[in-house]
Amino acid sequence: MLYISYGSVCELETQILLAGDLDFIEKGEKGTLKKSISEIERMLKALIKSLEKKTLNP
Repeated sequence: MLYISYGSVCELETQILLAGDLDFIEKGEKGTLKKSISEIERMLKALIKSLEKKTLNP
């Protein structure tokens, strides 16, 4: 389920980049959204890594 969430975050990041390139959103807003998405992406990666370690070392 976490991998699906991670994929969705990556898809959202792509959509934000496209929206910015097509001038559907302002550059400042694009930067804010990218920062938030990067933070969520980082947290998901850390959670996945933590759970993988826990599974490997019970």
